[in-house]
Amino acid sequence: MSVDHDWSELPPELHHDLSELSPELHRDWSELPPELLHTIANYLINLTDYLHFRAVCSTWRSSTPATPINLHCQLPWLMLPKNRSNRRGFINFVDNKLHFLNLPEASNRRRRCGSSHGWLIIVDESSPLILMINPITKVTFNLPPVTQFPNVLNFDFYSVGREYTVRSSDGEVYTRNLKEMCDLFIRKVVISSSPSRDPNFIVMAILNETGELAYCKNGENLWNFIDEARFYAEDVIYFEGLFYAVHKSGEIAVCDVTGDSPSVSFIETPRQIGGDMQYLVRTNDEFLLVTRYLELDLDAAYHQLDVVYKTVEFCVFRLVLEGPRWEKINCLGDKMLFLGENSSLALLASDFPGCVGNRIYFTDDYCEANYDGVNGNHDLGYYKLEDGSIEALSCYPRNSHSMLRWPPPIWFTPNPC
Repeated sequence: MSVDHDWSELPPELHHDLSELSPELHRDWSELPPELLHTIANYLINLTDYLHFRAVCSTWRSSTPATPINLHCQLPWLMLPKNRSNRRGFINFVDNKLHFLNLPEASNRRRRCGSSHGWLIIVDESSPLILMINPITKVTFNLPPVTQFPNVLNFDFYSVGREYTVRSSDGEVYTRNLKEMCDLFIRKVVISSSPSRDPNFIVMAILNETGELAYCKNGENLWNFIDEARFYAEDVIYFEGLFYAVHKSGEIAVCDVTGDSPSVSFIETPRQIGGDMQYLVRTNDEFLLVTRYLELDLDAAYHQLDVVYKTVEFCVFRLVLEGPRWEKINCLGDKMLFLGENSSLALLASDFPGCVGNRIYFTDDYCEANYDGVNGNHDLGYYKLEDGSIEALSCYPRNSHSMLRWPPPIWFTPNPC
């Protein structure tokens, strides 16, 4: 197996070490000194390269940690819809390589409602279970169950068709069945950091029907509402110790949940008009608000006529703190944005060979119409800001995977730690 890298990027002292190797060592790479292998491995920033490096031989594997310590944020993979087995497909959208991972935790009776820091958040249909799993390491964490949300009054598995009793934000009490709670109750979940690296991680959930924000800390067995931030439920991200949640109008609630009770402040911007969905993204130096526009369309695929929705445009705004206000921008430069049920993510295209900046990569997460197995095309692709066009991903072209239509794909960032 060959390992191709630009050795000129190694520090000068390593060039000297390599030059001193005997002819025998040049022929037998397994005899490289462990400290040299360890140093070389620290220069690998791509997870696939790192795994290949450790797979060369037992010496290389034993000289490097199973969990890399210097790995940068990886390019997201597209997690494909489930099939009849426990194996789930993940596609690298740049080289179209397909990776299969055994993932029984994401079976047909469960729904994922978030992808954050390399972890999937999964809700069970047949029970109140909510869990997190890292598909790479198979490590799992149980979160407080659905019954521990303050507005879930009761769960009775034997009350078929009305297993859950729920209270609305205006006090109305109603029932939901197992599938409705699994599909509709939670819209999106994000986490503050990887649980494997940070035992003090915090989880934030957006509730779909009531517009509530609910959080829990590791080790707690209940969800807490942030009453002051109700309806700031379009999107939520975590940045430097705080959660930022965005309202449909573009205003932001800044939530500090590290204390005994949540503290909320607001960034009150002029009201944003128009658009169907809002996303909040943090880049290296600023906050971005991304407005997504949808429209209905007729689709005649598979010998039937369906009414489907599709994305037609994105508008991007940067937060100007003087004011504050949202300022429209027409170019992202080298940045790529990844939007959907995942934690909204910004990366630099120049960090990933084969990628192009100034694009928004999106998946289908329109929560009001895409549950209960609605037929139609998965609304995903990429938007080019330079000309406003939308293209299908070559790894997931329009009308593909006809037998694997639900749920829609989701962005997943592979993380071995």
